[in-house]
Amino acid sequence: MEQRKLGTQGLTVSAMGLGCMGMSFAYGAADENEAIATIHRALHLGVNFLDTAEVYGPYTNEQLVGRALRGRREGVVVATKFGFRIGNGTRGVDGTPANVKRVADESLARLGIGVIDLYYQHRRDPAVPIEETVGAMKGLVEAGKVRYLGLSEVAPETLRRANAVHPISALQSEYSLWERRVEKAILPTARELGIAFVPYSPLGRGFLTGAVKVDELAQDDARRNHPRFSKENARANQRIVDAVRAVAAESKLTPAQIALAWVLSRGRDVVPIPGTKRVRYLEENVGALDVRLTPDQLEQLEGLAAQTSGERYAPEMMTLIE
Repeated sequence: MEQRKLGTQGLTVSAMGLGCMGMSFAYGAADENEAIATIHRALHLGVNFLDTAEVYGPYTNEQLVGRALRGRREGVVVATKFGFRIGNGTRGVDGTPANVKRVADESLARLGIGVIDLYYQHRRDPAVPIEETVGAMKGLVEAGKVRYLGLSEVAPETLRRANAVHPISALQSEYSLWERRVEKAILPTARELGIAFVPYSPLGRGFLTGAVKVDELAQDDARRNHPRFSKENARANQRIVDAVRAVAAESKLTPAQIALAWVLSRGRDVVPIPGTKRVRYLEENVGALDVRLTPDQLEQLEGLAAQTSGERYAPEMMTLIE
């Protein structure tokens, strides 16, 4: 398995990670046995970078990952996130030092591990200076509870200010063939600072695979609340899927493999974390690591993001993205 560096502090992971959110949260019914089998298969294939978060569930996804890792912790890089205020549902964000420390301790207990390899702030709290939040995160590194630090969905200036307090190893933000806005300023800033980029939803929450039918999504599937999955926008976005499918057909690959190969081609400092809760999709995704897109294929894919119809999230969630 190809290895890629996350930042310049010494963290190295497999070139593709595994997003675990959908195993217990957001995307319809879960099957814990299949989810754990998927994690185990990922580790067997050399995928050693697992991504979870406190808010996934909440709490249940970290617990599931912890169960999957029993007796298998060695060599696995576990990333988790804090930052939402959780009570009766998710209510805003909390970047206070007290929350930084509390969540770390609780996440360690849920995961059943002694140290968090990569600890992200999930969304920035505008009421708390980033220096205070990262200062508390730095304290966790010094205490031996966390190894490396990350941020998610922050603007270049926030990234600079945070990195001045303690080196940031990874920035996690959405990035795919239908979402490329980070390329303008965020990705260049990360590269200037030596911070790796971890794209989430590199398959457009499954839409780019061509397998998602919006009218068949479960009633509790979070994508029902995402503008790009409305019937009108999905109909318009189908042309993107059709273009990806055409490129895939040329090489006898799947649309998912083409979409992931494109993200992987963006640079060795880019480590996508496609999520799945099924072994067969995991194996399909890992197959993208062997795909090398031709200049002609890259040209065919280049303009797709400009055709995307609809925003990433509903308005209230978009306010949390810098």
